[in-house]
Amino acid sequence: MSARPWRRLLGVGLMTFLIAIFLTFPLQSVAARSPLYIAIPLLVLVILVGVLFDIVGVAVAVAEESPLHAMAAKRLPGARQALRLTRNADRVSNFCNDVVGDIAGTLSGALGAAVAVNMLLAAGKGTPLLEMVTNTGLLALVAAGTVVGKALGKTYAMTRAVDVTLRAGQVLSWFEYVLHREFLGNGPRRRRGENGR
Repeated sequence: MSARPWRRLLGVGLMTFLIAIFLTFPLQSVAARSPLYIAIPLLVLVILVGVLFDIVGVAVAVAEESPLHAMAAKRLPGARQALRLTRNADRVSNFCNDVVGDIAGTLSGALGAAVAVNMLLAAGKGTPLLEMVTNTGLLALVAAGTVVGKALGKTYAMTRAVDVTLRAGQVLSWFEYVLHREFLGNGPRRRRGENGR
């Protein structure tokens, strides 16, 4: 493996490490100290973010370019950005599915443990057995919810890949407008008929 892929892998690993550190501690603290009506929606939000990015990563990998070319020709907002997403499908999928997905999984586990502690404190009970049962049960519920959400999301992403990719392109277009910066540049064109499957 050449030096460039190694640098890219190390960069992705370092970015994931730093994001996980900077997000886990504050969110876990909030979940542990906030009322359950705040902590539980926060946990659900983190799970949904992981599922949403998983949907985008899958959709970009399988979306055909030809419908997006037609949309770009009609100057449909976000179509140019959607094309860039498909042409950089490997990088986009890696970021959405691996970086964000793994961070969301780690965060949801940490938040689940914090919510379990919060629930025990709210109940005024904290025997070792009850702590173990509550923590295990909540983490199992988080894992099940994540798996079911991602399974449903993958099905949706594969059947509506172009629509999802266009929506992601529209979001990217908004960020580019606000930040005055073009993301991803012009990636290599995929061969006709290649859709990442």
